[in-house]
Amino acid sequence: MVLPYQAVLLIAFGGPTSAEEIRPFLARVTQGIAIPPQRLEDVARHYEAVGGKSPLNEITYRQARAVQKLLRDRGMDLSVYVGMRNAAPFFVDVLRQMANDRVERALGFILSSHHTDASWGRYQRNVADARFEIGADSPEIDYCAGWHDHPLFIQTWCELIRESFAGIGREQHPATPLVFTAHSVPVPMANRSSYVEQLEITAHSVAEKIGYKNWSIAYQSRSGKPGDAWLEPDINLVIRDLSVRGATDVVIAPIGFVCDHVEVLYDLDIEAKKTAAQSGIRIHRASCPNDYTTFIQMIADVIVRSVQARQ
Repeated sequence: MVLPYQAVLLIAFGGPTSAEEIRPFLARVTQGIAIPPQRLEDVARHYEAVGGKSPLNEITYRQARAVQKLLRDRGMDLSVYVGMRNAAPFFVDVLRQMANDRVERALGFILSSHHTDASWGRYQRNVADARFEIGADSPEIDYCAGWHDHPLFIQTWCELIRESFAGIGREQHPATPLVFTAHSVPVPMANRSSYVEQLEITAHSVAEKIGYKNWSIAYQSRSGKPGDAWLEPDINLVIRDLSVRGATDVVIAPIGFVCDHVEVLYDLDIEAKKTAAQSGIRIHRASCPNDYTTFIQMIADVIVRSVQARQ
């Protein structure tokens, strides 16, 4: 079979892989953005609190290896590369490597489940800038379509959420709130995108598939100036409110994240759990997809369908 592509490029945010990389990483992420030094230092301490690094890069490589194996098992001999916006391998470096490997055309898969300019738009611009820097030798990059409503993405979260409910007595399930979370973004940015609509579609689809009505959406990990409008409600406020209303347990499903990195490991597993402990409520946090089998099957399915559509 002659394929229109020689490779797949998994596109991710990137993270620091050691304590020494934390502050240079944060400087790259916030370049050109007026953020108080104390705020950056707070975030640096978040990384230190979860082990002095982010597992994002390692997880992304596990995803790449699993996807490549599954594609080859399905008869598609495509090499799967990893490119990061804010950590090695940077886009320009991986594209140079792909060019050296004689890749002329590749299919980009953006590891961001819901569309905002800060994710999909910026990733594509950054890749375009890297291609321009390399010049004529750079491989062409096409992109897979979004997958927030893909049946296997919905199934992934159903399975992960069911595992979380397993830690709660069955008689307590109907009274246990299920809260879906995603990264908060500035309201003007959200209004220019389909971000909130896509989150609502994912959450509704998951809740409907598991037959659960006691659910809501909350946001987390906001930054920026305190006076700026960002998407709400914040997960910590939701936890306090649920406690006031008598909830003793809550299942949190971070559907806006595809791997367990600092926004999940600190903002939920440390900060939100502290809020919950102070409020007398227990958190049961669903794992992110990471390299979970059903999620890897979804990535491979999206890639296969994209390749077939271009043959």
